[in-house]
Amino acid sequence: MDKESKVKGKIISIILGLFVIAQSNAQIITDRPDQTESSRVVGLGNLQIESGLLIGFEGDKEISSRQMLLPTNLFRYGITNNIELRLLSQYETQKIADKSLQGISDLQIGTKIQLLSGNNRNTEIAFLSHLILPTGTQELSADSYGIINKISISHSITENIGIGYNLGYDNFDQGNGNLTYSVALGISVNDKVGVYIEPYGQLEDMNDYVSNFDAGFTYLANKDLQFDFSFGTGINQKMNYLSVGCSWLLHKQNRGS
Repeated sequence: MDKESKVKGKIISIILGLFVIAQSNAQIITDRPDQTESSRVVGLGNLQIESGLLIGFEGDKEISSRQMLLPTNLFRYGITNNIELRLLSQYETQKIADKSLQGISDLQIGTKIQLLSGNNRNTEIAFLSHLILPTGTQELSADSYGIINKISISHSITENIGIGYNLGYDNFDQGNGNLTYSVALGISVNDKVGVYIEPYGQLEDMNDYVSNFDAGFTYLANKDLQFDFSFGTGINQKMNYLSVGCSWLLHKQNRGS
């Protein structure tokens, strides 16, 4: 086992230790910082803003790329109690070898529909779909339309322990598309702090399997404001990232509408 593998193993062991000691019972339910989208919508007339910074690295010494997203903004607005509209926009900086790029990434618009709510049930189910529009800065845009689809399912195991998982299919107007998955385990440490661990990955072009792992925690400042920190690493690829962010729920009545 090489040194890098040992370090990754230690990090995973530490987070697993935190996990067995301790998702949050917060009234605000977010789609960040993990890869697993929640199975809840924001509610009729409510607006939720989820923003953050992500710094990532991929590749090796010969071929490597660095990426920074600042800010990345997800806007979620409830048009009914079971349907929300979504808009994702982010400013991106990339460095590939000696070449640097910066600008706005392709815009994503979409919806999340709650198919099964958690009222008197331990299971919730939602369907999420995003359309990717080729509106980004020229060198950062895919120059084609794409689509992201996910089924999101979550279960309450106990009052303080929950599990959520996504199964999805993405297509970016080339190849056979990607099958995606993620499984997030979360525990409330207390009324303010929650931790999670999550394996996730995809079958790229229905051929190449990519496996990753991430973990993090959330801090609930109040019932409508949450801060988060997360990190991720590749299991069968060289990839690392760090992310910090915050999410803010604006209730319909508080916005005077």
